[in-house]
Order: sequence, then structure tokens, then C-alpha cells
Amino acid sequence: MGIKPLLSFILLALPVVCSAAWQLVTTEQGKRVEIDRASIIVDPGGESMAKGRIVLDKPIVDPKTSASYRIIEVLNRFDCNERTHATLRRSYFKEEGELLRQEEVKSPIDMPVRSGSPDDKLLREVCRPQTRGDATLSASMTADKVNEAAGGLRKLNEELVEKEVQKELKGLTSPSGPARPASAARKKSDTRHSTASAREKKPAAPATTNVATNIPWSYEGTGGPDTWGRLKPEFASCSSGRRQSPIDLRDGIAVDLAPIQFVYRPATFRVSDNERNMQIAVYGGGLNLLGKNYELIRMQFHRPSEITIKGKRFAMEAQLLHKADDGKLAIVSVLLDQGMENPVVQMALNNLPLEKSFEVAPPSQRIDVSGLLPENRRYYTFMGSLTTPPCTEEVLWLVLMQPQQISPEQLAIFERLYKPNARPIQPGFGRLVKESR
Repeated sequence: MGIKPLLSFILLALPVVCSAAWQLVTTEQGKRVEIDRASIIVDPGGESMAKGRIVLDKPIVDPKTSASYRIIEVLNRFDCNERTHATLRRSYFKEEGELLRQEEVKSPIDMPVRSGSPDDKLLREVCRPQTRGDATLSASMTADKVNEAAGGLRKLNEELVEKEVQKELKGLTSPSGPARPASAARKKSDTRHSTASAREKKPAAPATTNVATNIPWSYEGTGGPDTWGRLKPEFASCSSGRRQSPIDLRDGIAVDLAPIQFVYRPATFRVSDNERNMQIAVYGGGLNLLGKNYELIRMQFHRPSEITIKGKRFAMEAQLLHKADDGKLAIVSVLLDQGMENPVVQMALNNLPLEKSFEVAPPSQRIDVSGLLPENRRYYTFMGSLTTPPCTEEVLWLVLMQPQQISPEQLAIFERLYKPNARPIQPGFGRLVKESR
């Protein structure tokens, strides 16, 4: 087991409510960001784990419980070399020590850390070189956590064995149960025998069972969209989720939707080529909707469009991924038709790496994503998912109604560099779609 799953397992296995020595990292309007330095576990390879939290000046209402919370505690995984972080768990507290609820992140996403952001300051704290005292404390904390987790596992194992024995005895005494010798029940108390026996008697797994493989996900062939949910356990939502994207937008409810307040501005950026797609990490700007701020994280393109409107598919689609302080995601979708040259697309293409799996961060250039936005800001909205593995759900989609343009020459470049990379339309399962009237 590698450091990433090992540390994730150890820290996720620990109780949420525990004493911590919180230290201030940064303050912003209406909140402060803190870190529990005793929770930091650093791996020489670059993977690290730590707890952080956001303390709000004023409580906000939790839509899931209708109660208010003021503290959001997160367990994060940091990659010090790649400058990324992923949230593994969130805990919401009414006040200090008053846990409201917690949620494990089923499919953690490694997100780029933006310079100057609160996440950047947390990463600096986590990834700074440790003193000898820090290292000793970290090693001690790790040992304590491993021992505590191991004790919990032993207890759980004993409970499982006891349940198996009771289940076997019940079968022996049941009038309809099979007549089996008592020795079979005694054999069940051997954990290894029980596990092996269960595997031998288990029927063949159906085709939809999630089985980890070494096949990379793709848009065609053995790793194509129909198989995503079976490639890795963390991709399960790709096949079992009921709020998957993209969908065909039709029969929406026309209402007075709150306007999206875009706050994009010229910002530094990084262009990468992951062989399936071109991605642009943007270090500035975002949007506000209904009083909630979302920070722009990255932009990527799909050919043809993934979203369709009443069955119509567009030449391409730009998807702008945003993230709020509470970890919730929002995607702004801009549909692209053939027409005039798009300056935002051209700037990204100008800085495309010369080789696959590389990236370019032009030091003196700024990209203004607002150039992608149409004048008419009316939109469709629905709850969906990421359109690539791990297909994480609870993503707010904001699809702008008015398409923008991309030149035939720009489209030809995408056709030359990338195979079609649009996920097929997913079932709606009766979900609500709203549209601006």
C-alpha cells in the first residue's frame, strides 16, 4: 500500500472530534484560515496530509440540515511537488467542538493550488522543511494514529467474526435452514477460513461489478465511457450515479434565475496537454451566485460539445470549473459554433506544450477568460457531475444559452491534436432543469 492510500486510511479512520492546536495561517474578509500543525504527516516523496479549517465570522445555514454552522474543518492531501491538493473529508461545526455533520469525499480530486490563495498558504505550511523537532512530533503522531486505527480494526474484525458465528448458528437451528454439522460453525470462527469459504461460494460477479484494472480511461476502446465505472473503485459513480453529466437540455422550467456575477480578470495561467485534452489552469477570478463565491480553477475543451440542447450538438464546448470555500463545484459551460476566431482559445493554443503530458506557464502573459462569455448571460442550470472520471456528483452546472464562436482553423487544430473527447449523453433520471426566461 502506497503512502497516499495508507495516510488516507489512517486519518480517515480516526474520530472527527478531537483536540487540536489550531494556528492562524491567513485572514480574509469574513473568515480566517487555520491549520493543526500536529496533524501534518509528510512523506519525502511529496505526498502530505494535514487538517485545516475555515472559521467564519458569521454562521451560515446548512441546506442539508437547516441548522447553522460557523466552522468547516477539512482533511486535505497535498502534493508538494505538483502543487495540488485534494479534500478527503469535511466536518461542519456549529461552534467549537459542536459537530453538526461530516462527509467523506468519495472521489477526491487533485486540484491545482493557486498562488496567493488560502490553499497556497496551507500548502506552504505543510510542505516547508521540517525541523528535527517537527519530524519527531510527526513520527510520534503517525505511530499513535496507526496504533489507534489498528485497535479499531481489531475490534471491527472481532465483531464481524461474531456476526458470522451467530448467523451460522441461526442457520443450524432454523427449520428451513440446511442441516449442517456443528463443526461447520466452529470452522467459521477461523477468519481466514471464513474469508476463503465466502469467496469460493460467491457467485460469479456480474459485468457491472467494479474491478480495479490497469486500463487507463479513454473515450474509445477497452477504456471507453461504457467501462469507466469498472476501471477503478473510485470511478463507481460513472456507472452507478443518478446525477451524471452531460445531459440533453429540453423541457426546462422557465423562471427568473438569479444573474451570475462573473468576476473574471486578466490572470496568469498554465496550459497542459494530458493527451486526451487541453487544460488551462487559471490563477485569478471566479463568480458569485446567490451570495456564494466560486473560484475559477481550470478550463478545458471538448469536441464536439458534451451538452446538447434539444438534441443539437455544437462544434465544441468550453467548460470552466469553479470551486467554493466549502468544496462544492460549479461548471460554467460555453457552447462554441464555427465562426470568427476566439482570442481566448487562440492564447491557449499559442502556449500549448510541444510534447504530450507537459505544460507551459508563460511568465509575462495574462489570460482574460471573460472573453469567452457572450453578451447575453441567460443560462440553463441543473445538478450533475464531472464528465470525466471519477465522475463526482453534486456539481452545479450553469450552461450559457448564447453560443460563442471558434474559427474553422482553430477547430482544425483540435481535430488534429485530439480525438473526439465528448462523453455520451447520460440519463436525466427526472432531474429538474431550470432556464432563464
